[in-house]
Amino acid sequence: MTSSDDLEARLLALGESLDVPSPPPADVARSVRARLEPRLAPEAPAPVSPAPVSPAPETRAPEAPAVPGGPGALRRAWEALRDGGRARRRAVVAAVAILVALFLGATPAGRAAVAEILRFAGVELRIGDPGPLPSGVPLPLPGERRVTLEQAREQVAFPISIPAALGDPAEVRVSDGGRVVSLFWPGLRLDEYDGGLQLVFRKDLGPPWPEETGVGAAKAQWIPAHHGLTYLPRGGGEAAVRPRPAGPTLIWQRGRVGLRLEGVEELGRALEIARSVR
Repeated sequence: MTSSDDLEARLLALGESLDVPSPPPADVARSVRARLEPRLAPEAPAPVSPAPVSPAPETRAPEAPAVPGGPGALRRAWEALRDGGRARRRAVVAAVAILVALFLGATPAGRAAVAEILRFAGVELRIGDPGPLPSGVPLPLPGERRVTLEQAREQVAFPISIPAALGDPAEVRVSDGGRVVSLFWPGLRLDEYDGGLQLVFRKDLGPPWPEETGVGAAKAQWIPAHHGLTYLPRGGGEAAVRPRPAGPTLIWQRGRVGLRLEGVEELGRALEIARSVR
């Protein structure tokens, strides 16, 4: 078998032994150029109408890589949403709103944040998530003491009304220097107080929610559920009396006097008693 080295050597020797006259270099060049120019000559371009000139695309300077949670992360996120179109932004905003609503409804802090406060007839109604009912033995109001009905009328600065449907009370108490007078019947309590200027009580309410009703021409609030009741001292500040549990209550105002009837389980009976107040 002939090796590649032997084959190369024989070809070189054959090339040297051949006597082929070389053409003049100039002639070879002209001949090759004459054959190639028709093939290599470019075709003339067809006339075309000028294309409309569009503005050059806006170029932005390259930005530094974003750092998650770093400065400007919120701005970059919003710019990304802005570039994504209105529908995408609306979807994201709706999702965020749902998450916020779920947070507010699922956590005590959230529920407290959305609690509604209504002030009516000297009573602040905090409507939301009141938590568990107060426990323990209820404490008396500041300066609370038993008096007769005649003594109570001498110690308070407002007229004391008696519901004809209940008759004279079994017990009368005056509290906080004549600010509040409380009338008692078995299972029932009627607090009367100056309800025109200051808040006297606070109620923390959950469902079932309070119901607006009326006693004659006056508006009233019916609270059907058991709830926490706090006495608010004169001049504001922290109450010296801890909250106590209270039963269903009807609240209304008669002139500048606020009335709070507690212990009646049905609204109809509570309104019947309230309308009989003289």
